[in-house]
Amino acid sequence: MGSTRYIMSIGELTRKDNSLCFRKNGRNVYIPVENTKEIYCFNEVGINTKLLDFLSQNHIIIHFFNYYGGYSGTYYPKDHYLSGKLLVKQAVKYQNDRMDIARAIVKGIGVNIYEVLYHYYKHGKKEVKNTIDWIKKSFFPQVVQAEDVKELMAYEGEVWMRFYGDFVYFLPEDFVMNKRVKRPPDNPINALISFGNTLLYTKTIAAIYQTHLDQRISFLHEPSEGRFSLSLDLSEVFKPVIVFKTIFDLVNNRRLQVEKHFDKQVNYCVLNEEGRKIFIESFEERLESVFMHPKLKRKVSYRTALKLDCYKLIKNILEEKEFVPFSLKEGM
Repeated sequence: MGSTRYIMSIGELTRKDNSLCFRKNGRNVYIPVENTKEIYCFNEVGINTKLLDFLSQNHIIIHFFNYYGGYSGTYYPKDHYLSGKLLVKQAVKYQNDRMDIARAIVKGIGVNIYEVLYHYYKHGKKEVKNTIDWIKKSFFPQVVQAEDVKELMAYEGEVWMRFYGDFVYFLPEDFVMNKRVKRPPDNPINALISFGNTLLYTKTIAAIYQTHLDQRISFLHEPSEGRFSLSLDLSEVFKPVIVFKTIFDLVNNRRLQVEKHFDKQVNYCVLNEEGRKIFIESFEERLESVFMHPKLKRKVSYRTALKLDCYKLIKNILEEKEFVPFSLKEGM
């Protein structure tokens, strides 16, 4: 899993000399800190202040999740990349040019949904043509002409709903979506989307943490208390590329199955432990998979692409360079 550690069991996480120790069922599992950047806790994990201090010293982020696999929160070491200059300019950018960045993000979502659907169109799923045509002829012009963020959010909502509606053409029947239900998810496809989006959101938190950007000042989503709204902004264009391509691959290759990998109760449905492990492994593989970057003239991973979008935003804020989020078609 590279620089990310996932804890699925009940246990206790402590500092042991200069490494981390996870104790479960009377056994110790040692985690080296050298290349650890993030820890994900998907079960009840005991921690203490000595551990938190050690994580801070080593700039390690720790994410916590509840029983449903929903995001509870992040322990975020004190910012070591603080920049007063960028913070002021980021706030000014929000005040003066919020629409430019919000528009670029919504357009970027459409660009990547188009590419994902076009893949299925090329492989014989001609029914998705309606959505592809609509994105080109209606969605893009609407985004360009939108006058405020509320209008942009409405167009964004519609492109996602049309995308979800096309699942019926290329996913097995038991993974087709009736409607998007988030908290808690009510069927297998909603469970996968919620889990995947949450993983991507926390990966974006980690990417932003390694830059001088402020997590709280966002452009498409309203900056609000209790969440890192810039992470919501920057993760959006990567959802079709990372979350949904992971889901489609796992479902269509039957690596995830309704009867084997989900816990379904009366009003909710979540991945079980085995299902989560399969999803996380595939999700990490996709993050680490590489493509040729046309400008950098070298191969980069999707994890790096996420960080590059942070730097593009910084260049926009400091140097007025146009912000164009990651495009699956362009590979940058």
